[in-house]
Amino acid sequence: MNRAGTGPARVLAVSPHLDDAVFSAGGLLTGLAAAGAEVVVLTVFTGSVADPTGFALACQTDKGLPEDADYMALRRAEDDAATAVLGVGGVHLPLLEAPHRGYHSAAALFGPVAAGDEGCPDAVGRALAAFLDARPTGAVDLLLGPQALGDHVDHRHVRTAVDALARDRGLPLARWADTPYVLRAGADTPAGDPRYPTEEELDAKVEACAAYATQLGFQFDGTAAMVRALRALPETFDPPLPAAPV
Repeated sequence: MNRAGTGPARVLAVSPHLDDAVFSAGGLLTGLAAAGAEVVVLTVFTGSVADPTGFALACQTDKGLPEDADYMALRRAEDDAATAVLGVGGVHLPLLEAPHRGYHSAAALFGPVAAGDEGCPDAVGRALAAFLDARPTGAVDLLLGPQALGDHVDHRHVRTAVDALARDRGLPLARWADTPYVLRAGADTPAGDPRYPTEEELDAKVEACAAYATQLGFQFDGTAAMVRALRALPETFDPPLPAAPV
């Protein structure tokens, strides 16, 4: 129980990319932290690659960044700022995003698993297990991760790994509806129950999301559109969250 005696005390949110957990569940995360829970956002695919080429390079230059920028270092700094706003911890694993693992186009990210990438869920699972085993505060009592709406391969791999971790260790699990994919035309209806953040949680969430400056134009068509979209969107979790988590 947290210090209020109303919910989990130790929460781990496993985010595929540097923004997914905050875009999708930032209201819940800041609410849990405010209630006294230890909340950690662990992001899986955050490793830098020197001198990227091809599609991997285009993923940064199409956002207006120069070729010599360390794109992932910029994104890690954005995530540090966002998690600070929410009052939660942040951990960055050094695994590489899909454009550095044999996915050479935007379409490929949402298609079959690339040759040679079949072992990625196991690699993610090992990294998550190592993180939990090294925690001085022990096991978590709520594990959060993606539903993988939108079918991005990194989200699919993380869902597979998180589901296996929850099953193997008997951890309570809730999967968020992936934002912004859930907002897009033709998106699948998210599974689970909606949670409506409070005004205070929404204020913190949109401020935190604004820290992801490299992503807002691409993902939401700008900051103002992000604020409008997220203020109107509940956070949906499957399985439903434990009773009265905050």
